[in-house]
Amino acid sequence: MKPQEQRHFDAVIIGSGMGGLGAAVELAMNGAGTLLLEQHNLPGGYATSFVRGRFEFEPSLHELGSAGFVESEKRGLKKYFEDEIGADIAFARVPEAYRLILTEKKIDVNVPFGIDAFIQTVDKQVPGGGRHAERYLSLCGEIIAALEYLAEAGSAADKRKLLQDYGNFLRTSPYTMREVADSLKIPREVLDLLYPYFCYIGVPESRQSFMLFGALLYSYIAYGAVIPRMRSHEIASAMIAKFEEHGGLFEANTKVEKILVRKGRAVGVETSRGETILCDTVVSNAGPPLVYGGLISPETEVPPTALRNLNARILGPAGFVVYLGLNSSARELGLSSYSYFISPHMDTDVIYESMKQFEGPLMQASVCLNAAIPDCSPPGTTILSLTTVYTPGVWDSVTPADYFTLKNRLAGKMISQFEEATGVKLRGHIEEIEVATPQTFSRYTGTYNGSIYGWEPEPWDSIIPRALSEEKERYIDRLYFCGGYGFRTHGFSGALFSGRKTARDIISGLPGKEVTV
Repeated sequence: MKPQEQRHFDAVIIGSGMGGLGAAVELAMNGAGTLLLEQHNLPGGYATSFVRGRFEFEPSLHELGSAGFVESEKRGLKKYFEDEIGADIAFARVPEAYRLILTEKKIDVNVPFGIDAFIQTVDKQVPGGGRHAERYLSLCGEIIAALEYLAEAGSAADKRKLLQDYGNFLRTSPYTMREVADSLKIPREVLDLLYPYFCYIGVPESRQSFMLFGALLYSYIAYGAVIPRMRSHEIASAMIAKFEEHGGLFEANTKVEKILVRKGRAVGVETSRGETILCDTVVSNAGPPLVYGGLISPETEVPPTALRNLNARILGPAGFVVYLGLNSSARELGLSSYSYFISPHMDTDVIYESMKQFEGPLMQASVCLNAAIPDCSPPGTTILSLTTVYTPGVWDSVTPADYFTLKNRLAGKMISQFEEATGVKLRGHIEEIEVATPQTFSRYTGTYNGSIYGWEPEPWDSIIPRALSEEKERYIDRLYFCGGYGFRTHGFSGALFSGRKTARDIISGLPGKEVTV
């Protein structure tokens, strides 16, 4: 039998999460011979879906900030999907920002999208608080405008323009949410209404970068939010189709066991099938903890500086989700909102500490999918997901004998919290239930300790510092990272654009290649 010829590609991409997909499409569109390897039978990583009984559940995505989806302009993800890669993806608008229920403070308020409507709601809830919310959001608007300028200008960004037009962007970049709020003298009652999205990043106000939170908050409040009509798997499927259309090769059910490194340079990968695949560049959607902690071969090629870098950073939170398929409609149940933030209070540092305990966390961010997509489940039914996060590693001490009892007890606790806060009775209507723990997410994606994000974005480790140190942190030649650990930090859009940028960096370094924009 003739031995199989060893394959060689310009680039091999490990993992088809949003970062890997963004890199794969960009490389293929620019003529690079690209192989995308995925350990599962479906692309997307967390951008997928799963079926239980009559229900198709969305594993992780709550919503995408819809800057660029407004009618008057096209930018961001909408511009990317429609104009850059030509992908046809149907999106549905989320009806409101959130319903915030703080049980200890007796707060139950529906918060709308739109700057003016948001400010009016704050003023009604906290008399006189509207002017404080206006000041805070105005500053957030400056932050996102500066970030958009930097994204457009890239390496051609003018420092003088930054100073003249976006001075507050530079002034606030080293500071936390708390430091900025204290400087602006924002009352605590107003911050309670401004802060719920903090859990989308998972870092408390005392350590979370104001720059990142401000951009996230303004993006949602000013422009609203969207979700893919056919679950986030629709995004992954559309991107794989475009990748293959441009000559890329996608292979599912193929896990990368080793990244081959010779004399400080990545030269290929070894798969679970025992195949060695050579390449000029390796792009990893798998994070640095997994790569430097076990994939580099030989192990002696792992630079000590890379390990020191890992130890200097804090891993973002791990997910815990209760997926419910209910046998009554949202209207019958009394579920009128899409997004629910439920907590005793909005003291983010206390909430963060509760993430380190089994009996915590205190806060849940939950979604009724039917409120945005009425026909997402069979007539007369509802899809509801209840989400909280833990500090990575909390579940490591759970024994196999205790695992199912513990996760079901905590799921029951979250259901009770939702019922008591909203007055909606769920237990008599549960047709399907599935519970995902940090261990579930770790098994599915291979992420270290089940983290669903990347590094925690403290001011010293947020967008600007990461962008400035990106080259210095490329410890192995021709090994690139993309996804939630990148300079854009986590989130679907951040991961996707991280992959696109990585691909452009690679293309610009290939002889005779120019990036197609």
